[in-house]
Amino acid sequence: MARRSASFPRYSYPGRAAAGFLFDLFLQRRRSFQRDAQACLARLVPPLRLLGAEYVPQAGPALIVFNHYYRPGFNAWWLALAISAVVPQEIHFAMTGELTFPGKWYAPLGQSASRWLLRRLANLYGFTTMPPMPPRPKDVEARAAAVMKFLAFARSHPQAILALAPEGGDNPPSGALARPPSGVGRFLLHLSGSGFPLVPVGAWEENGAFHLHFGPAYRLEILPRLDAEERDRLAAEMVMRTIAALLPSTLRGEFKAT
Repeated sequence: MARRSASFPRYSYPGRAAAGFLFDLFLQRRRSFQRDAQACLARLVPPLRLLGAEYVPQAGPALIVFNHYYRPGFNAWWLALAISAVVPQEIHFAMTGELTFPGKWYAPLGQSASRWLLRRLANLYGFTTMPPMPPRPKDVEARAAAVMKFLAFARSHPQAILALAPEGGDNPPSGALARPPSGVGRFLLHLSGSGFPLVPVGAWEENGAFHLHFGPAYRLEILPRLDAEERDRLAAEMVMRTIAALLPSTLRGEFKAT
């Protein structure tokens, strides 16, 4: 179950944990994502390179915001696995509820199968699913319901550690940071105002190793006199710039320092 490369890390999964995962997935029995993440990261070769360890949140409340690192062949769940392996508390992730397979002939079947699988995966770990990115007109109501569900979890778990990737999906071909969809800034402002300081994280591969770079927590504040659209834009811009500062310059996209 390993992927080997001369230029990339070797990612693999422990057999016993994988068997238990499949068994619990079938039975829909809750599992600890943190324990599964630690088991997977223990097999990462070379080991995870952790920067900014002093900023890793030791307890909630906190909202971890990270880039949706992309390259062909990289599986995005390693972003969540790596973050969960170093944070000493279970994390509640917002995750995609569907894979879209753009341009593939099997997209309709793949989308349907992925919705079924990802829904069960979210139930397994207690995560909240969101409609896929980029936003589709047909998902407006489902997205609003998912946002309300995530906010309801935050309200009922005021000491939780939450996590999400503001971009919401892959950014081919370069994998560099992209601007989040409309509404994400307002969403993050609401969470920050509800008592969840933001903790930025940059993730990438370099020199054959997988890197995580944590930055200091901060409160997201935008002048209230601005209109809703401008507050949304500025909040998203601020969040992405704090993430960009933790990444190599080649992955900062439009958020490179000027």
